[in-house]
Amino acid sequence: MMKRKHQKVVLMIAAVALSATTVLAKDGMWQPTQLKRQESDMQKLGMKIPVERLYNDSGTGLNNAVVLFGKGCTGELVSASGLLFTNHHCAYGAAQSLSTGDRNFLVDGFWAASREAELPCPGLTVSIVKKTEDVTEYVLKGLTDTMPEALRSSRIKSRISELEKAYHNLSQLKAEVKSFYSGNQYQIVLSEVFSDVRLVAFPPNGIGKFGADTDNWMWPRQTGDFAVFRVYAGKDNKPAPYSVANIPYKPKVFFPINTSGYKEGDFTMVYGFPFQTQEYLSSYQLNQIQYISDPIRIEAREKRLGVLDEAMRSNPAIFLKYAAKQSRLSNGYKKWKGEVLGLSNNDVVGKKLRYERLFEEAAAGNKDNPGDRMLLPLIQVTVSGSDNALIASEYTQETVLGVEAVQQSAQLARVLALYRSALPADVLSDSLQQIRRVMDEFYKNYDASTDHKVFDALVPLYLKQGEQVVAPRMKALMYHSGNNTVSWGNNVFSNSIVVSQERMNELLDNARRGDTMLIRQDPAFQIYEAVTAFQKEKIDPVLRRYNERIAPLNRLYMKRQMEYLNSGKAYWPDANQTLRLTYGQVERVDIPGSNIYQTTLDDLIPRHNASVAEFDIPQELRNLYQAKNYGRWAVNGTVPVNFIASNHTSGGNSGSPVLNAKGELIGINFDRIWQGTMSDLYYDPAVCRNVAVDMRYVLFIIEKYGNAGWLLKEMKLTK
Repeated sequence: MMKRKHQKVVLMIAAVALSATTVLAKDGMWQPTQLKRQESDMQKLGMKIPVERLYNDSGTGLNNAVVLFGKGCTGELVSASGLLFTNHHCAYGAAQSLSTGDRNFLVDGFWAASREAELPCPGLTVSIVKKTEDVTEYVLKGLTDTMPEALRSSRIKSRISELEKAYHNLSQLKAEVKSFYSGNQYQIVLSEVFSDVRLVAFPPNGIGKFGADTDNWMWPRQTGDFAVFRVYAGKDNKPAPYSVANIPYKPKVFFPINTSGYKEGDFTMVYGFPFQTQEYLSSYQLNQIQYISDPIRIEAREKRLGVLDEAMRSNPAIFLKYAAKQSRLSNGYKKWKGEVLGLSNNDVVGKKLRYERLFEEAAAGNKDNPGDRMLLPLIQVTVSGSDNALIASEYTQETVLGVEAVQQSAQLARVLALYRSALPADVLSDSLQQIRRVMDEFYKNYDASTDHKVFDALVPLYLKQGEQVVAPRMKALMYHSGNNTVSWGNNVFSNSIVVSQERMNELLDNARRGDTMLIRQDPAFQIYEAVTAFQKEKIDPVLRRYNERIAPLNRLYMKRQMEYLNSGKAYWPDANQTLRLTYGQVERVDIPGSNIYQTTLDDLIPRHNASVAEFDIPQELRNLYQAKNYGRWAVNGTVPVNFIASNHTSGGNSGSPVLNAKGELIGINFDRIWQGTMSDLYYDPAVCRNVAVDMRYVLFIIEKYGNAGWLLKEMKLTK
């Protein structure tokens, strides 16, 4: 009787979990090796090529044309000469670094007239995955879930290090072991990493960043969010450091570009490197995100962004310094706001709780693993015990350490550590010069007066929190600086070494061990020391114990979900910046103000507003529109700009190729819609949509606006 009841409950859970999959068949970020199992589902939605074309071990699959761009975006190869597309916002940091007051690529754009004019981007890399192998057996051999977690983790770390070294020595490729399914599986990823990457084309902000913060995470959109680079290699076609002698990389595979477009309902795929999802979390962990982490980040960043936005609007030099920082801060801020909204509107915590009740019934009926009935209660107790430490950590990171002068005081702490060491004079001098180089990079994009205003906005917010958040020494520091945050801020920004490049250089170039007291009396350093000491003493130990306790519980919970629900459902592992493919359809979304799946130039141009930077469309593009000078990119008297589809994407999918049913490039993914940003935690097919820039708009801008039609000659354009 018990066995029959257990089977019935398992089937009930499976029905709950499978209902979305069976009806929707659109959620999921699939590893390339899992695609064969999904092939039938993909074909039913409209896919017209075999999955072997998408991925195979011979090196001819389209996966070889997908790259990890930099450290957090995706790109795609589109020619036999290493030409690469990604997002404008992914290229923003590189374009900013190459810009000067006289050549501001952010405002004016950049279009190389020839390969010789392409600009090297120091520090930028492009990685291409060559092979993945399952190494679970080696990593987990002899390890149990009941052994001390610290010992288990130490052995896993040691084995991973051994594997990475061995695979690198054998292949000469970058080797990185990644964890899947909460540590139930491990795979090693072998990649070629190219470090000679050059900027080819970059639209001005009025195109590539049109709408900026106002439109970010929204639909409808009219943003030309793309940039063009080229990957260079040595004469053997292998990765090589930058050299004028390098030649364009010749990939085995690159994406053809379909210029016929798409219609609503058409099958689409997105290939890329999604950064992180947490689809299988318990309701208790999800509750922390919805009611603790996200709200704190939103509150603090709203204040910080208010300061930066005002400063950037009033001063072009500050705009150039802070453009990339502001973009990163704003992106997270708005994403978290949408995430909270989506979780609330969909009652996701409630849905998780209902699912967990069924799970507990199944666990109670499982005589083979009687401890499973206590799994979720243990998770609940463990999570709730970390609430106060999490609150303190989030406020510290987002407020006090959001002040750059305080944050960069970490470099003064490094100097102190060097003074206290018994290093020879020459080694000490070299170490101090390394710190100087780090700080020189920092000062390129730093404005002390702006940071002072950030201090005035964030520190009062921090001090309003309870004693579990505020470091005790902070009150004393404020007391000795006039006992109010205004005079305290004046003291910091008048007297700190960190706020002045000249003072910092003087310290680092003329180091004396007697400078220890100078550093310890520095007002910015004192704040840094106060909050970080409190963090290390009171907050970090709690969070460390929490992580040690929750890791085995999450691992077992994930394992049991897969076992109890193993009735045909294919589980995809949470995103972890490994190569994934997701699929869906071109599909409008039923939200207020949106009844379209595509936008065009006719939607874009009327939004021009010269007095608002993010809506200031370049005159040349407006001229093309007025003259209807669209060339071969005209569609029904206009040019398509953006479109949406139901592909399950995440951070890291920025720049990903959006493919049609034949594996041809039809768009470049750049965003999700606000109502669906919760898809990192819960995918709702009614509102979760990815946003892409139409390839016809990309090619139109390159050819007609950028006068760089020579680039199109090396692409493979199909209809």
